[in-house]
Parts: sequence; C-alpha cells; structure tokens
Amino acid sequence: MRTANGEEDNGRPPGMADVARVAGVSAQTVSRALSDHPNVREETRAKVLAAVERLGYRKNSAARILSSGRSRTIGVVTLQTTFYSRLTFTFGVESAAYEAGYSVSTASTASLDTSAVEAALSRLADQRVEGIILAIPLIHVSPRIEQLTDSLPTVTVDGSRTAASEVVAVDQVRAAELATRHLLDLGHETVWHVSGPGEWLDAASRMRGWRQTLEAEGRMVPPVLEGDWSPSSGYRNGLLLGRIPEVTAVFAASDEMAFGVIRALHELGRRVPQDISVVGVDDIELAEYCSPSLTTVAQPFTEMGALAFGHLLRLIDNPRAEPEPASVQPELIVRTSTAAVTGVADPGPG
Repeated sequence: MRTANGEEDNGRPPGMADVARVAGVSAQTVSRALSDHPNVREETRAKVLAAVERLGYRKNSAARILSSGRSRTIGVVTLQTTFYSRLTFTFGVESAAYEAGYSVSTASTASLDTSAVEAALSRLADQRVEGIILAIPLIHVSPRIEQLTDSLPTVTVDGSRTAASEVVAVDQVRAAELATRHLLDLGHETVWHVSGPGEWLDAASRMRGWRQTLEAEGRMVPPVLEGDWSPSSGYRNGLLLGRIPEVTAVFAASDEMAFGVIRALHELGRRVPQDISVVGVDDIELAEYCSPSLTTVAQPFTEMGALAFGHLLRLIDNPRAEPEPASVQPELIVRTSTAAVTGVADPGPG
C-alpha cells in the first residue's frame, strides 16, 4: 500500500533513513542538513528538505536530545490570563526564538503562590528546556525556586528576581512619573490613582513613581483606589471618582482599567477630558481607537519579549557570563483623553 505521496506505507511514520533514501544521500547527511551543518552544500540541503516535505517527516525530539545534548527549546513561565500585554510579550519571545532556531514551551500558573511557580518550573525542567524566562511578578522566592533557576539559565521580567537570574524590565517608576508629570504640567492640582493589585511588583513600582512625583511637587496625595488590571475594576473605581467634585485627573495603572474608568465617567455625565483627564499604561492596540483616544505610557511588549530571549540565549551559550540586567525606558503617548484643566466640574447626580 502506498501513501498519497507515492511512498510505501508500512504502518510506521517515516524516519531519517526514509528521507535519506528519497533524497539519495546518507542518513548522516540528512542529520547534518537538518541541523544546519555548515559543510552541507545548498543543493544537497534542498534535496533533503524536499524529501522531508514529501514524506511528512518529523524529527524525533527525544533522539535529538540524546544525540546532541541540546533540546533547542526554552521555557516561559507566565500567569494564566487573556490580558493583551501578556500575550504580546509571549509573541515577542516566540518570534525571536523561532528566528534563532528554538521552540518555546509555556507553563502557565493560575496563581502566584510559590508552590504553583515551583510546579511550573519543574514541568519545564522535566522537558529538558535549555533556559527559562520567568514572566511573572515573583513576590516570594522559595529554596526550590532558587534551586531550579540556579540549575538553568534564567531571565526574569516584571521586576522579579532570584539569586541566579538576569533581570530584564521596564522602568515602571519612570512610567508613573511620565504619566503623573504630564497631568501636573496640564495644570491639574493633583492626580488620583487607580493601581494594579498589591501583589504585583509592577503595580507597586507605578504607585511609588506616582506618589514620589506628587510629593516632590508638594501636592496632595489622594487615597489609592486598587484595581485588578481588568476593565471592570476600572469601571467600579470610575464610578467612585466621578462622584468626587475635586477629581480632575486620573492615572490608571493599565489601559484596560483606564477604559473602565472612562466608561464610568461617561455614564455619570463627566466629560473626558474636559472635566477629567485620564492616562493609562501599556499602549495596547485599542488605546488609539477608544473614545476619546487614550493618552498612555507605552511599553514595548513585543520588543521586551525579544530582548528577554536575547539575554537568555546569551546565558545559554555562555553559562558563566556575567549578568547584564537591562532596563527599558517607557514612552509617553499623548492623545485626546487628557487636556489642560478648565476648573472643577459639577459631578452630576450622586
């Protein structure tokens, strides 16, 4: 019996010997061609790849690891979420890894408990990944987490760090300074803040930058309203802010919360930006297209993913390399959700 490609079907998937036979080369040449060996001529490599395509051959990952000691796979630990920023960061990692001939295995965790993080790291270590990107806000570090990240090249983001890891991070304090300073420069007496959840290091850093900027200017520091990054939490806090007459400026710690704030203000009859200016953080794709378009502090998530992979690859290639932490500077993007203060508006019905 023959397959649709005209090859004999003996009930097993095609192997390297089958590729060698169809390409008219040795199995060793097939192995070298598929490993991008420099001594393989381009016409020979083309014949091998054509045979691979014809047969539907898939390399045996386990055999490849045994023969080379390399899995050509890295792991990413991330939080289970549908937030745009998380997805875009992972896309950046995967794109850079693909270009370098690596695949990416993702282990997501539903919580930030050390036991959940330990389990995610262990799953990746069991898959023989060559390195790990820890893309979660690691508040507490257990001995097991230290052990796992010490045994594998590890890069952390979101402000997390372990004793053996290399840190790649956006300067979140600076992000908050940019947002708060922009609103003060527009003439607002102070800036109210909708923060992210307290267990996130990024949220704490943004709150610190907001507070420091107000205190440096001798401005009143309003009470913090905490959200959970979601539009609904921004909406709930927006309903409170919209009923406070003296509120003229709001800094939300994420674009998605800023969307919720703006929706609540609209429902209360408070105009944005005529009555209240709103700034977010992230610059997700929707920020430019909401009404009004959102002033925000941009974080280059795709670039951050690629940068994190680049740092990890350097550690994989040279495990004894000295750490080279990287801090990426955010950028203020001014749109139409902010304007110069025009006075205190009537908050409307209570």
